[in-house]
Amino acid sequence: MLNTPAAPPAITVPPPARHAEGVSNDEFRAAMSRLAAGVVLVTAQEPPLDPDDPDAPAGEDVGMTATAFLSVSLDPPLVLVSLREGSRMDELLEEQPVWAVSVLSESQRHIAGRFAMKGRISDRLLFADIPYQRGEYSDAPLVGGALATLECRTEQRVAAGDHTLVIGRVMTARVPSAEGGPLTYFRGRYRQLG
Repeated sequence: MLNTPAAPPAITVPPPARHAEGVSNDEFRAAMSRLAAGVVLVTAQEPPLDPDDPDAPAGEDVGMTATAFLSVSLDPPLVLVSLREGSRMDELLEEQPVWAVSVLSESQRHIAGRFAMKGRISDRLLFADIPYQRGEYSDAPLVGGALATLECRTEQRVAAGDHTLVIGRVMTARVPSAEGGPLTYFRGRYRQLG
């Protein structure tokens, strides 16, 4: 009797990890990428390290690109932004109750990309060559050329899976520019309407 080598074991590729509900992360991500969303820059200013010491370093401006931003209520005027739990913006808005939003125009794709980078440089450098003015209520940067700007005060924070939903009362709303269309995000890329 000949000794024939055993056939190599079959390699099985496990199916994508599924949640208890049956949808995988990839399936969910692919389905949601078909939903076009507007793109905003959420900004806030860190409080000074020592507010009682006039010589202490001032707080740094912080910015984050977001596509999960929406209107919640007209009376009172409320908006909602979804922040990745534990992100710098999530941690900052846990201690800083005032923040701002700039609704980006189609010509501001570079700003959206800059503030969405992983492993990015300091926020101070990210703001260096972007025209902005300080909000009268929040003192946060409001991007020049944005289609609209809002300044908000946090009303509620809601834990939602791996994100925090921050509901803010709109304290100021301006439409400084009527030029151009909105920057949108669709199928994993920034897009223009039309």
